[in-house]
Amino acid sequence: MTIDNQIEVVLIDDDPHLRQALSQTLDLAGLKILPLGEANGLAGQLPRDWPGVVVSDIRMPGMDGLELLGQLHAQDPELPVLLITGHGDVPLAVQAMRAGAYDFLEKPFASDHLLDSVRRALALRRLVLDNRSLRLALSDRHELSARLVGQSSPMLRLREQIGALAATRADVLILGETGAGKEVVARALHDLSSRRNGPFVAINAGALAESVVESELFGHEPGAFTGAQKRRIGKFEFANGGTLFLDEIESMSLDVQVKLLRLLQERVVERLGGNQQIPLDIRIIAATKEDLRQAADQGRFRADLYYRLNVAPLRIPPLRERGEDVLVLFQHFADEASARHGLPRHELLPAHRALLLRHGWPGNVRELQNAAERFALGLELALDNNTPEGHPGAPVEGVSGGLSEQVENFEKTLIAAELARPHSSVRSLAEALGVPRKTLHDKLRKHGLAFGDHSQGQADDAD
Repeated sequence: MTIDNQIEVVLIDDDPHLRQALSQTLDLAGLKILPLGEANGLAGQLPRDWPGVVVSDIRMPGMDGLELLGQLHAQDPELPVLLITGHGDVPLAVQAMRAGAYDFLEKPFASDHLLDSVRRALALRRLVLDNRSLRLALSDRHELSARLVGQSSPMLRLREQIGALAATRADVLILGETGAGKEVVARALHDLSSRRNGPFVAINAGALAESVVESELFGHEPGAFTGAQKRRIGKFEFANGGTLFLDEIESMSLDVQVKLLRLLQERVVERLGGNQQIPLDIRIIAATKEDLRQAADQGRFRADLYYRLNVAPLRIPPLRERGEDVLVLFQHFADEASARHGLPRHELLPAHRALLLRHGWPGNVRELQNAAERFALGLELALDNNTPEGHPGAPVEGVSGGLSEQVENFEKTLIAAELARPHSSVRSLAEALGVPRKTLHDKLRKHGLAFGDHSQGQADDAD
């Protein structure tokens, strides 16, 4: 059993009369309490981030208050524990305070003294948990920035959406072109969620033969079909307690889509050839490169499944919509490849940058990563600029029109790329770009860029 987060105070005392009196005091003060006659097993019932406090007598049969304090603080050293002591136990209480007890109350004590101590302990607990949440959010934000590199508006928006959705239990539909990073986004959703300690199971529906897809996904019992010699656990069941990422969902047959719809609605799976319904605690993240609404209108995808999946859609912007990220991403992947191969780091030359910015990147991040790997190996940076239909070659957001507009966007991209590097001040940024600080300030203002939004450092007063 786990103690409910609605409980604010766990009160432990083996004296039933005192326990009842203290319970009434706390209850009349509007606090939700759980009175217990012993401490045995309590530590295992409290989740680490339980938002309450523990009030316990020291002298009790079985586990005493000091032993309970040790067990609770082994799980969470910041959990407030208040100890009740008789007159002769004051030295023990002082020892407990040194061991981390929040307070001790010497019998007999006034009700107001108990209430004041409990309320202060609850306020401290809320502050501790708020700080933990903030640290976790900052850590998650840093982890997302490391996984999904870029400071373009579409990427900032995508990271915000991932952070918001990761904290929920909602199934997610990821929309993105080939090579845009759908599995990277799915893994981020899993790793930033409460399921992070559960399994992450990825399966590409488009790579499965139609004859085995149902067995792979749902599992089967012995004798379910010719060749089924023993039981097989399917991917859905294997992902129980975690996340299942189902890529290229548009390639699933209509029959399999029916079964998937039932699984999403009822959260149970039934192996082929079996009758047992196995309950699932699972999050489904589906991904597609197609317009599923259009596929549903054409009868290639079930409309009811589309509406069931489309509750929380997440669109990954193609690289051509993230022009100012291209150079940063390319250098990032090139540096990673250089370190992996033990080779010196190569800096991008102006000719390289111009070539990268002209390219339409039909293969998106995957294509860029491959090009960066070749660049790190010292191979010629040759890109195919024959952009396929549907992939307009506009790598910089808003690049269109004449030469002056393209030069403006190119300048913005170069400054944004340098902003992504660590600089201690605007002075060092200006030196890296080879322009006076006044000129740099004017250009930052003109392009809507800000030093503090990108750089890790802070501008000094002289700047």
